[in-house]
Amino acid sequence: MHNRASVLGVDRSLSGKRWLWRGGNMALGSPADALSNDIVTQLLLSRGVAPDDLDRHRQPSLRGFLPDPSIFRDMDRAAERLAEAVVAQEQVTIYGDYDVDGATSSALLILLLRQLGLEAGHYIPDRLLEGYGPSGAALVELGRAGSTLVVTVDCGAMAFEALAEAHEAGLDVIVVDHHKCAPELPRALALVNPNRLDEDDEAAAHGHLAAVGVAFVLAVALVRRLRTSGYFKDRPEPDLMGLLDLVALGTVADVAAIRGLNRAFVAQGLKVMAKRANIGMAALIDASRLKAAPQASDCGFALGPRINAGGRVGESTLGVRLLTTQDPEEARQIAAQLSQLNEERRAIEASVQEEAEAQIAAQHNRAVITVAGSGWHPGVIGIVAGRLKEKHGRPALAIAIDAESGEGKGSGRSIQGVDLGAAIIAARSEGLLVAGGGHAMAAGFTVAVDKLERFSEWLDERLAQAVARASAEQTMLLDIAVAPRGLIPDLVTSLEAAGPYGMGWPGPRVAVGPVRLVKADVVGTDHLRVIASGQDGASFKAIAFRAAESDMGQALLHGAKGRLLHLAGRARIDDWGSRPAAELHLEDAAWAD
Repeated sequence: MHNRASVLGVDRSLSGKRWLWRGGNMALGSPADALSNDIVTQLLLSRGVAPDDLDRHRQPSLRGFLPDPSIFRDMDRAAERLAEAVVAQEQVTIYGDYDVDGATSSALLILLLRQLGLEAGHYIPDRLLEGYGPSGAALVELGRAGSTLVVTVDCGAMAFEALAEAHEAGLDVIVVDHHKCAPELPRALALVNPNRLDEDDEAAAHGHLAAVGVAFVLAVALVRRLRTSGYFKDRPEPDLMGLLDLVALGTVADVAAIRGLNRAFVAQGLKVMAKRANIGMAALIDASRLKAAPQASDCGFALGPRINAGGRVGESTLGVRLLTTQDPEEARQIAAQLSQLNEERRAIEASVQEEAEAQIAAQHNRAVITVAGSGWHPGVIGIVAGRLKEKHGRPALAIAIDAESGEGKGSGRSIQGVDLGAAIIAARSEGLLVAGGGHAMAAGFTVAVDKLERFSEWLDERLAQAVARASAEQTMLLDIAVAPRGLIPDLVTSLEAAGPYGMGWPGPRVAVGPVRLVKADVVGTDHLRVIASGQDGASFKAIAFRAAESDMGQALLHGAKGRLLHLAGRARIDDWGSRPAAELHLEDAAWAD
């Protein structure tokens, strides 16, 4: 890596990173340079698009990216069984997870079946009382209450015991999931999941789909099956494209990779969302106080957290009820309730984070941050772990201890280059954990309180070298560098044209400089606001969120007066003034003198 030239000569920024180009060198001097270059082509190429495939990616559409549903194992069997249920007017229940992906997947199938003339029920487990995934008791009870078919969404791929109980009780279960599978599969009528180990390459290439994306492909298969059987001779076909707002929300909020089919789902789904046809989605947008048509980032930071708040600290069914209601007043009330729960979640999270920070101060630079507290809310520990990881640049684990059971529920988030999931699985096999699993960047686990200290020391020892190596090799990938006068709204528009952006399709990062700081101060609780001025006479605003206490934030607040800097971050449109201007959402800075 180190034989590549650093961007603007930055080998170590104020946050300890080396600046490198993501693709080719796009150091553009003037606004004319920036706008005469084919920025979109460069952005697509640097995100892995083949030169002969550029046209398909410029305007990502379902026509260009949707595969034949039949490539997925069990898809045709699932569509056939659902079609039978529709024709026979059976009692069907959708069993969803309590997060946004589960809520949107459930809502999608409920709305589709409603358009097909079948009113399906829903069951969302309580996070604290029932935990993740289908339980045998709940499935058997649904069968007793009259359901002949249950479709699990965003859960079920590893529910061996629960699905065995359902089978024994004579209940048909279709599993629609995207989580990792074991070589052996649980007993289900059909298990549709691109991450099945027995999928061929064409289907496995769609392993990045969220569950709501898999549910949409099943919807396409179901409609096709009903069409061939003549079901639509006397009735209209359902509006599948009208369900894409749900797919966009679930895909972004579940942090699925925004590439290939997912990029088409999100691009087209945002257009549907802007039309506000889903009564609950419109109420959610209004409750989030979004003034413009929602962007992908709004799904992740405004809409998704509100749906999630129901499952984290409130009532798990609120999200599905909101997204499937036909009553505007009910939608308004649920959206308001979710906003209130989201505020409560933020307050709980802030309290836990404050306690966690106090513990970190006493940990003497451990490679892996491990914090634990009695009475911490299990619904926020994953968010807190993520915040600690971002702030301190190290893997972080947060554990909510239940004094009665003598166990702690933990959630961890890692940094690039440190496989936390593998370490958690190894700790479980060493007998240090009651349960645990995950992937490279995130993990969940249960630990006995009397083994907590030994576990955290073992984890620190195991990952110390990987953390040191990853920290030393930290880089910031940049897409474009401009002089201050080149940071204009037209540039932001050009950069946005290669979106939508998200996980796996990173938003473009811009370096601007050299500049001097005219002003630097703290706004809100921990945000850094600066006004920067260039040698070309142009000035602009920049804001660094949750960065006032970071090394970069402290340097800019107290050591930058009179010095030349390069600033790096995401270019955004600031439309507060009489006319729009471009601003920078600041992520890093480096001395330019």
